[in-house]
Amino acid sequence: MTITAPGLELRQLSRELEGRRLLDGLDLQVAPGECVALLGPSGCGKSTTLRLVAGLDPASEGNVLLDGEDLTLREPGERQVAMVFQSYALYPHLSVQGNLELGLKVRGVPAAERRQRIDAILDLLQLGSLRHRRPAQLSGGQRQRVALARALLRQPRIVLLDEPMSNLDAQLREELRPELRRLLCGGEQPVIYVTHDQQEATGMADRIALLEGGRLQQVGTPRELYENPANRFVASFLGRPAINLLPMAHRRQLGLRPEHLILGEEGPLAARLLRREWWGHQQLLWLESDQGPLRLLTSAAAAMPPQPRLSWQRRHELWFDADSGARLAP
Repeated sequence: MTITAPGLELRQLSRELEGRRLLDGLDLQVAPGECVALLGPSGCGKSTTLRLVAGLDPASEGNVLLDGEDLTLREPGERQVAMVFQSYALYPHLSVQGNLELGLKVRGVPAAERRQRIDAILDLLQLGSLRHRRPAQLSGGQRQRVALARALLRQPRIVLLDEPMSNLDAQLREELRPELRRLLCGGEQPVIYVTHDQQEATGMADRIALLEGGRLQQVGTPRELYENPANRFVASFLGRPAINLLPMAHRRQLGLRPEHLILGEEGPLAARLLRREWWGHQQLLWLESDQGPLRLLTSAAAAMPPQPRLSWQRRHELWFDADSGARLAP
């Protein structure tokens, strides 16, 4: 007997189109109130997964279950899924209130209940003073909050977000991240958040599912993936500046994070400075060594020795197979 945990469960979910495997056997669980970020490069299967969960595309194999109920063959309108896209998809001729009210009218919600629910969501998202404005009169962040309000008014069983902040500038994304997390996480619905931005993923998600080539590479907390990557791809994708990979004997590679390199006058690796970048209280040094180019992240006050050498602690070493990229024991 298979025991199914509450929340969303994807079992061996696959999607094939014109002979190409867009998603290959994805197994993933998202608990009620948990936010899981689907992270990875373009074409890795993130948006494909959302479309399969929402029922917009048919699965070639596998199942979508919610609280043990199989939704795989259900029509999109029967799944009670709310989606928020990178394009706000607001009706330009309607006010904020009109955009929010339309879906409730279509679903036959009585007028008194419509007013009550709209007032509550406008208050929650701090949009009450904007209820009579049209989308063109709103900032990008305000429009995104209206799109989110519309999705939450559906009282969904699952919330899906597809790059919802990609159209916003960096400062606004930073301001909206904690607000989105407060609104979405810790409730009753499982939340899947698709992004290619690792900072957004680590800031929003309880766990990250990292995809590449349609396959799940690793799932875990942001810290787990950063400190204990399953393979070279995970280690290379997570972390800015990127990890250093040094060729070593016996077809192995040594991975060292830039912040784990120690700059001094002693150490196994000689280096010379190519250039530096100032990052506020830190500096990023671009170095050349006998093992190839290296990146080192250190204090802005650190001085460059006359004959710089690099060292590191063994506990920070990450070893990979040079051919397959698989993680190796130290």
